[in-house]
Amino acid sequence: MRPAESPTGLAALIDDELRQPVSPAITAFATHLTLQGRGALAVLFYGSNLRTGDLEGVLDFYILVARLSDWHPSALAALSNYLLPPNVGYHEWRFEGHSLRAKVAVLRLDQFQHGVAGSGLDTTLWARFAQPARLIWARDALAAEAASAAVAQAVVTASRWAALLGPAQGQASEYWDTVFARTYAAELRVEKSTRAASLAAHDPQRYAQSLGAGWQVAGLTFSQDGANLLVPQVSATQRAEAQRAWARRARWGKPLNLLRLAKSVFTFAGGADYVAWKVERHSGYRIPLTEWQRRHPLLAAPKVLWMLWRRGLLR
Repeated sequence: MRPAESPTGLAALIDDELRQPVSPAITAFATHLTLQGRGALAVLFYGSNLRTGDLEGVLDFYILVARLSDWHPSALAALSNYLLPPNVGYHEWRFEGHSLRAKVAVLRLDQFQHGVAGSGLDTTLWARFAQPARLIWARDALAAEAASAAVAQAVVTASRWAALLGPAQGQASEYWDTVFARTYAAELRVEKSTRAASLAAHDPQRYAQSLGAGWQVAGLTFSQDGANLLVPQVSATQRAEAQRAWARRARWGKPLNLLRLAKSVFTFAGGADYVAWKVERHSGYRIPLTEWQRRHPLLAAPKVLWMLWRRGLLR
């Protein structure tokens, strides 16, 4: 088995991916969103709608801002985003006669950079942005460069965890399947259990390239044979330390996401209906919301969450 050849540079790989074109409707929607507040630096588009090209569902955007106080109209909203980022809103907009819907997360640039670095207990940012994304809008070249570098760092963080938690040797897809399965299990999810395994299968070549490029940036030596069997040089001690570190993330993942879920139905209009749509889309179960639950989402949340738990929809 020979040492792996130097893969395409990660920065170039991610920069090229972020610049790939999307539907004009998505670009127009992203530009429209930047007018909803001040201080926007960049807009990233990611998620299932990017993979499928579908405009009928809810699009996923991240807006990176310079200062939370510039974007949010109230000090309370800015404070909530500082303490438990990100703040998430639901937006609808018509473009050329078609209705578009989007879930929009707002995050300060340095918060995003910290999250994708993976130094904290939260896995959500780096796990999401290790997947394909598009940079739809940027205020200037510096903002675009910062956003691209942060997305590349998400790939580095995810690929490093893939090596530490994955098999001693295997195909690239096996490493990605492992890390996505672990991050899904650490979060409060209503998606089917097979969803994590389908991510890398959507674009095997892209994930194979990004894994090797991420390992190279992380300084992780690996070898590869003619059958593309990868062997990262990870010691037993490193694996044991990683398992302990991951156990802490797994313990905190669901409580963090539960707090975000509670905040989401409190901090933006239509939050209860958005959560109901999210559950139905990923599980097929429609939550029968009452008008009282729509008016008092926080008070209604415990009963709804208990109902979902009893049905086995929260894992």
